[in-house]
Amino acid sequence: MNPRRSVPDVTFQLLNYVLLFILGFATLYPFWNLLAISFNDSLDTMRGQVYFWPNQFTLNNYAIIFQNDSLLGAAFRSIARTVIGTALSVGCTTMLAYTLSRREYLLRKPINVILVVSMYVNGGLIPIYMLIKDLGLTNTFAVYIIPGLIGVFNVIIMRSYFDQLPEALVESARIDGASDIGVLFRIIIPCSLPVLATVTLFVAVGHWNSWFDNYLYNSKDNLSLLQYELMKIMTKSTSEVTSNAQAALNHETLRQTSPQSIRATMTIIVTFPILFVYPFLQKYFIQGITVGAVKE
Repeated sequence: MNPRRSVPDVTFQLLNYVLLFILGFATLYPFWNLLAISFNDSLDTMRGQVYFWPNQFTLNNYAIIFQNDSLLGAAFRSIARTVIGTALSVGCTTMLAYTLSRREYLLRKPINVILVVSMYVNGGLIPIYMLIKDLGLTNTFAVYIIPGLIGVFNVIIMRSYFDQLPEALVESARIDGASDIGVLFRIIIPCSLPVLATVTLFVAVGHWNSWFDNYLYNSKDNLSLLQYELMKIMTKSTSEVTSNAQAALNHETLRQTSPQSIRATMTIIVTFPILFVYPFLQKYFIQGITVGAVKE
């Protein structure tokens, strides 16, 4: 303990550690509990009392899910959607945000107003579905990419970051003969890695977790996504247990699967890929998410 520190300071620091420990535990425990349930026997899970560790360890829950032949193709399409959709969305969002950050752009204010209004007002589910259908995007892979190409919230975050960059950077690049595209790719983007990493994470998580557009717009099995296939497995598992009273009383059926075990296993499966990506973007994420928090 530093002898120059007063007792109130030490007490305050200890309280902070205790509070952070409680918040950290409250944040991590639900995920850890799901991990324990996913590795626990389904029948034992139905009895409860699974907290920190599996009472009866088994890999049967994962085996039930991965024995579905359509999951491998669905996982490939989900990865392709996440990679392609994130790259195109971040690229288009960056170009639009940079354009709107330029003060000499005459349509800057009208377009900003239109974008902000569109955040609060939309046509609703049925008009959007009719629009997607009239554009011929139903039952195509493009319906996963094109409708979500531009996110207004992400545009505002990026534009706010670009506004904070010194104008002298752009002027000096133009004096050296750089075009607008050259300024964007050689000056602006290298100086904006925190906000780019933040928006990339937002968009990637959104694409990876999305399944509702699959449910609405694509009925072909060869376009089905991983999350939609997992949702169907969970629905089927719930239906098998709850709709048949005899099956619900059959211990062998519950030992094979239960809605609670399948739900926990699915959560672990869809969460782990994002957890592996997050540590690589964390150093940029905090700086990027605080854009606009300080006004001068």
